[in-house]
Order: sequence, then structure tokens, then C-alpha cells
Amino acid sequence: MLKAGKHTPEEIELLDKAFNCALRAMGVVDRNDPLCELVARKVIEAGATGVNDPKKIADLAVARIGLR
Repeated sequence: MLKAGKHTPEEIELLDKAFNCALRAMGVVDRNDPLCELVARKVIEAGATGVNDPKKIADLAVARIGLR
């Protein structure tokens, strides 16, 4: 399970993959889009639930935003 604060390189890689997957699922291509910050926060929250699959984390994050 991910904890607030410092993350291991493996956790960062997992969150990065989930973040990119969530952006693709939402059709966001502009990294300057303000929505990216919200997606990042939701990915971190979803990662903290103990899920270790980037796709599942992305799905949870998108669902928490209310777009699925």
C-alpha cells in the first residue's frame, strides 16, 4: 500500500503508469490541462487503496472524478 510522503521508485513507476493510463482513458493529451492535476491527485488516492495494477488504479481514479 502506498503511503503519503516519500515513495519508492517502484511506487512512482506504478503511479506514473496509472496516471498515463487515466489520461489516455479520458482523452487528455495536453499535459498543461488543469484536469491533469486532478487526475494526479485521484491516481495517488487510488494507489493508496492497496491496488497494485496501473490499469485498475487508473479506472478507480477516473471513476472518482466521475467520468465513468
